[in-house]
Amino acid sequence: MAPERTYKIGDLARMFGITARAIRYYEELGLLESDDREGAEHRRYSERNAVRLKRIQQLKDYGLTLAEVHELFELARRDRTGESVRRSLADKYRARLEDASRRKAALEEYMEDLSWHIEQLDKVNDFFGCPGPACSTCRWSERCDVRLLLAAGG
Repeated sequence: MAPERTYKIGDLARMFGITARAIRYYEELGLLESDDREGAEHRRYSERNAVRLKRIQQLKDYGLTLAEVHELFELARRDRTGESVRRSLADKYRARLEDASRRKAALEEYMEDLSWHIEQLDKVNDFFGCPGPACSTCRWSERCDVRLLLAAGG
């Protein structure tokens, strides 16, 4: 059987578009393990580490912190069936999906407000003239905060 391929730290860094320092940091955190090195030889990393590095990047891309990644790797080490990791990761992804849905709703509301303001500004000749004569034809008049403020005070 052919020996497993190994990589120098610089090779992995180039493969994954990260710095050698990041790889050393991941190793300090216990996320990666270099093979023993003799003398002044470079650190060598197994293909298993390349797979782990790819997994780290994927998990970070989905918003997990390195502490959460470490937690998942430890779960995987303790539970070789992978069931606890799958459940934990699914829970983390559900929480992020809920957060993303809230942010999406807020962004859609913000975009709607911008549309409203653009339409207001396109209809009036004078920035300080709104609200004014255009209110009767403005589709946003029911939610216009300035018009509502003036109506409440008047």
